[in-house]
Amino acid sequence: MVSNASVPRSSVAELRERPAADVLVIGGGINGIATFRDLALQGVDVALVERGDYVSGASSASSHMVHGGVRYLENGEFRLVRESVTERNRLLRTAPHYVRPLKTTIPIFKTLSGILSAPARLLITHGRGKPNERGAALIKVGLMIYDTFSRGGGQVPRHRFHGRKKSLAEFPQMNADVKYTATYYDASMHDPERLALDVLFDGVAAGAAGDRARAANYVSAVGSTAGQVRLRDEKTGDEFDFAARVVVNASGPWTDLTNAALGEETTFMGGTKGSHIVLDNPEMLAATRGREIFFEHSDGRIVLIYPLKDRVMVGTTDIDADPAQSVICTDEEIDYFFDLIGHVFPRITVDRSQIVYTFSGIRPLPKHDDTAPGFVSRDYRIVESDLDGTPHLSLVGGKWTTFRALAANLSDRVLAQMGRKRERSTADTPIGGGRDFPQTPSARAAWIAANGEGRDPEFVDRLLERYGTRAVEVLAALPADPTEIPELPGYSVEELAHLAEAEQIVHLDDLLLRRTSLAFVGGLTRQGLEAAAAAIAPALDWDEDRRAREIDRAVDTLRSAHRVELGKEGVASLG
Repeated sequence: MVSNASVPRSSVAELRERPAADVLVIGGGINGIATFRDLALQGVDVALVERGDYVSGASSASSHMVHGGVRYLENGEFRLVRESVTERNRLLRTAPHYVRPLKTTIPIFKTLSGILSAPARLLITHGRGKPNERGAALIKVGLMIYDTFSRGGGQVPRHRFHGRKKSLAEFPQMNADVKYTATYYDASMHDPERLALDVLFDGVAAGAAGDRARAANYVSAVGSTAGQVRLRDEKTGDEFDFAARVVVNASGPWTDLTNAALGEETTFMGGTKGSHIVLDNPEMLAATRGREIFFEHSDGRIVLIYPLKDRVMVGTTDIDADPAQSVICTDEEIDYFFDLIGHVFPRITVDRSQIVYTFSGIRPLPKHDDTAPGFVSRDYRIVESDLDGTPHLSLVGGKWTTFRALAANLSDRVLAQMGRKRERSTADTPIGGGRDFPQTPSARAAWIAANGEGRDPEFVDRLLERYGTRAVEVLAALPADPTEIPELPGYSVEELAHLAEAEQIVHLDDLLLRRTSLAFVGGLTRQGLEAAAAAIAPALDWDEDRRAREIDRAVDTLRSAHRVELGKEGVASLG
């Protein structure tokens, strides 16, 4: 009997059967995926490979925000702020199922702090030195400028400033030392991984005719010979050569490592680590009043307290990191988060038993020498070289909010290399389940009635919230009476099986971490993992032994990468 571990997956088989394309994109984070979609929409024959699961690297560790970057103003990055605000407003229109306006409040404890040091940092020290807490005057100026960038899209209201009395009336649990609060709007991205998958599958669909858009996860680029890239199927170990007219390296913080594997030594990257914790703390959830609390801690670092999925996410750190090493949220970072919570909500008790999930990632920032991590540019650039005569483009930098604009610029550079012109803009192209998404209560009720196939409206509404209008595909795959999974409330056997069949799941943790929010919200048990594995096993042709190995892998991943110990409260110990 041949083990199914030695049989190429269909996505890999498609690459091996025709090992060539106009463009090969290396890296399945949001920027690589968006570039893949953009090129597919231009009719380009494009392939994408990702060494792990899609959106499992830097893109999986975001702060779940789509924002204009008000703090980038202090760095003088006006072009980036304008682009970010423009792209935020576009995503509110093109991806309303996952991107929604987010009311954001800044608690301010000083008045004039930073009014001199901020210009000095911008004009003289260029981001070097220790940051310090900004005061109301500087924040007011920044938000006034930010409003001017935001006006064009007409998507969000202007900011508002309140003094201490009104601030404490709105936020009774807030630190009584607060002098002002400033409230403005950005946008939330409540399921970044699912948004990225929508972008990916839109690209695949765009190139479906003629099989001109192919993507495979768990495939790495391990070498280059005579202009061809050597690819390795990480599940079978098999290697094969792949030819392309243009190679794009969009592997984020690992760009230099990928280039080294291809035979080109570069020192473009200097990423920083960002960690978050997720708390089950109803008192803090209520204290936020549904708003993101976005502020500077006393050390000048930008941090946030963010209500999300009936939990509270707290982040983030900004620490120099080595992309060759795995990262995890440390005890010191947790202490830092608890300290910042106490700075804003001193009467709310938090402890490690309330932590249900942690996550960390490395930002794909450029090399920055002695510039403070928080002041390293979040902008991007594209560096051109060649691999034995094959044009090679390396992406340096980039952020979630600007993925569409970045992909358009990168695609234009690729098209120029091929002597082709852009056929269509992606500026107003709906993304996945955002197409025809109902955005008012009456429109939502009408959509549910029209597409629910007579099912319970609450059930249909849940799928609409989870998948946008792609919920029709999920509904079509479900029986009239889906088999609920008691250990995984809100999910059915058939829904998980559909995800396994339709979304290139390779491992159980792909399902838990990136196709669903099951790990993020906490509460997973060994029995829940067993039920999830049983649900997807038939679709993936897993036998009992494979199921057991996948459960063990998921347990280890939850513990080692996210500090989740099944059956125990709080964070797992390190080591």
